[in-house]
Amino acid sequence: MDVSLDSIAYHEGDYRPMHSCHINIACHSFQYGTMVIGGIRGYYNQEQDEMYLFRVDQHVKRLLNSARIMQMKPSLSQEKIEKIICELAKRNQIRKNTYFRPCIYKSDLKLSPRLHDVNDSFSLYMIPLEDYLDTKRGLKVGISTWRRVEENMIPARVKSSGGYINSALAKSEAILNGYDEAIFLDARGMVSEGSAENIFIVRDNCLITPPPASGVLEGITRRTILELASDLKLAVLERDVARAELYISDEIFLCGTGAQIAWVQEVDRRPIGNGNIGEITSQLQGMYNEIITGKNEFYSKWLTPIYSSHS
Repeated sequence: MDVSLDSIAYHEGDYRPMHSCHINIACHSFQYGTMVIGGIRGYYNQEQDEMYLFRVDQHVKRLLNSARIMQMKPSLSQEKIEKIICELAKRNQIRKNTYFRPCIYKSDLKLSPRLHDVNDSFSLYMIPLEDYLDTKRGLKVGISTWRRVEENMIPARVKSSGGYINSALAKSEAILNGYDEAIFLDARGMVSEGSAENIFIVRDNCLITPPPASGVLEGITRRTILELASDLKLAVLERDVARAELYISDEIFLCGTGAQIAWVQEVDRRPIGNGNIGEITSQLQGMYNEIITGKNEFYSKWLTPIYSSHS
């Protein structure tokens, strides 16, 4: 997931090589984590020689909502940001699956950890990215000793760079303890989400996921799963999930822009179900993989083609 310094990025109102994109060390966002970020996927279909951006409009809308909470006043509209993302994809001509990182950050050179009266800027880069988590094998996850930050501390619905300290602590703890990923509990001790993924469980053929009030990011992939489940007439509940309930779930999977749909084999070294990918998880994963690569016409409205529509 290394960034190529020769790739083209968007910075300070222009398309330029990554090696010429710089910020000052006195930049407000560098000092205080006052930056909001997005994560957008582009999927390359080799047979069609086409890259598809997945639900780019929803991602940009969430980015701007994060900016609003952070008292930012972006000079670019949603439509303009979407056009910049598409143009950057066209300029880089990457024939691989990719990941786009749009950022709105407090760019003034000022002291004082505040949000008001600090100007902001927009930047964007992209990198090749296949699987963030291995979606082909079952993940081994552990409950983190770190709690998810509360909504009235750092709102989870704001995808802020400073808030990811919480995720980094949990992720490193999990990896160093021999797990693939961490699961957060919220301040009440109820299940929240992974370090960078939403979580779903299946019990008695019902798909269950913690509500936004549990300190979860309002994930675009999470929303997609809920919409697909509705189309498939699956029973769905958004409700609190207790830690011990994970251990007796029939299926568990994590989902997110980076993670996509990754199934869980063990939680705290307890096997989930029969230790194999579950039927509902497999159905959703297969459907999702077809949609994002342009192989399901019914959901083509969620895709933005790059090479055929932006020549």
